[in-house]
Amino acid sequence: MAAKPRFRNDADATDAPEGADAGAAPADRKHPVDETLPPLRMFTSGLQHVAAMYAGVVAPPLIVGAAVGLSGTELTFLTGASLFTAGLATFLQTLGVWKIGARLPFVNGVTFAGVAPMLAIVDTTDDKADALPVIFGAIIVAGLLGFIAAPYFSKLVRFFPPVVTGTVITLIGVSLLPVAFGWAQGPDPAAKDYGSTTYLTLAAITLALVLVLRRFTRGFVKQIAVLIGLVLGTLIAVPFGVTDFTPVIEADVVGFPAPFHFGAPQFALAAIISMCVVMLVSMTESTADMLALGEIVERPADEKTIAAGLRADTLGSAISPLFNGFMCSAFAQNIGLVAMTRIRSRFVVAAGGGFLVLMGLSPVAASLISVVPRPVLGGAGVVLFGSVAASGIQTLVKAGLEKDNNVLIVAVSLAVGIIPITEPEFYHAFPETAKIILDSGISTGCVAAVLLNLVFNHLGKGGRDADEVTAPMEPGEEISETRAARPAPAR
Repeated sequence: MAAKPRFRNDADATDAPEGADAGAAPADRKHPVDETLPPLRMFTSGLQHVAAMYAGVVAPPLIVGAAVGLSGTELTFLTGASLFTAGLATFLQTLGVWKIGARLPFVNGVTFAGVAPMLAIVDTTDDKADALPVIFGAIIVAGLLGFIAAPYFSKLVRFFPPVVTGTVITLIGVSLLPVAFGWAQGPDPAAKDYGSTTYLTLAAITLALVLVLRRFTRGFVKQIAVLIGLVLGTLIAVPFGVTDFTPVIEADVVGFPAPFHFGAPQFALAAIISMCVVMLVSMTESTADMLALGEIVERPADEKTIAAGLRADTLGSAISPLFNGFMCSAFAQNIGLVAMTRIRSRFVVAAGGGFLVLMGLSPVAASLISVVPRPVLGGAGVVLFGSVAASGIQTLVKAGLEKDNNVLIVAVSLAVGIIPITEPEFYHAFPETAKIILDSGISTGCVAAVLLNLVFNHLGKGGRDADEVTAPMEPGEEISETRAARPAPAR
């Protein structure tokens, strides 16, 4: 097999050894990750990355903003702030500065992992006006602590195998699906028409549109199927009188997300602990994403790259609340886009970050998503949040579930994480500060998965005992080679 061409990494350039094979690619040739493309291709490719992740960026501020009770104008502001800070975080990750940034084609944006814990903080805050400042204060602390821990965390990758990351990602999707179901029923749970056939029909139509686009289109259109579904669903909803264009009419063409627009950050211990757990989840996800992307672009992510990437994630998260944004993390869906298009340039993704910043500076652009009726968002949310859960299941498939230990880890962790979803009052007897953490299935499920993985796969003989699943055979099941080869138990 012919050797792969050798590329120069701008961050660590080396000269070709004297007497190298004349037929080999020159050592100073830029790696595709570090190449720039013609302006038009850079523009369209960067825009495609924004389209692929746009719905994912605006969904968290919509969810949290609605829970806080923000007006349409304030919701537009919060959405624009999330777009702006996602662009800044993407710049940090792709362009890098000092030892910050993986310098890989990563798009950064608001992480879904933080939504459920933030909703828990909102629910346990007496004055909803204080909810966002408490959330922002917790994110700042978690981001700074994560920045300090980044080089050490990169050494602990072995404690976060697919059995842990897959469980956590699955819980993220499952925890958010009830939000989509709530959206599908209408904007106001107290209204008489909440859950009406009109709202549910609009949600079903939007879901069907997204599925049809994903099934029968290709390339760019397929990648933005969710975005197109939202647009078409909104247009269909107009005759029903549930589409409100007031936020767009009232929005300014140009605006800047003023620092601390919702008040100075507040620092509550329980909220900080909860967001630190989310930061742990986010860092775990980002590490897995960097490993995957490194293989795709043929620049394997080593410990140094992972540490630099985690610094970008955590610093971006710490800066984000200053401009009214939330915790940032790498977007896995854009990794799939890199794999599909084979466009590996990090500068393309940096161009996408530029688009995000410009959209964040234009309230009119940010307000467009606030026009989308809640039932339409609910229909698209089923696909969006369900896809997150499906990604977690895909990861679990690679987690070695033929081992009893891993089956138990997944089973118990999922059970613990699903408690707040199925029994919201399960922890009602606990103090309010503890409920901020316990009411987040993602946080409790993540802690359970990490601890159980340590107990079953790292401590003592956990990694060597009970390797095979010991569940009894189903009727009619053929004896596998593994079972057949197993010696009979001693009598």
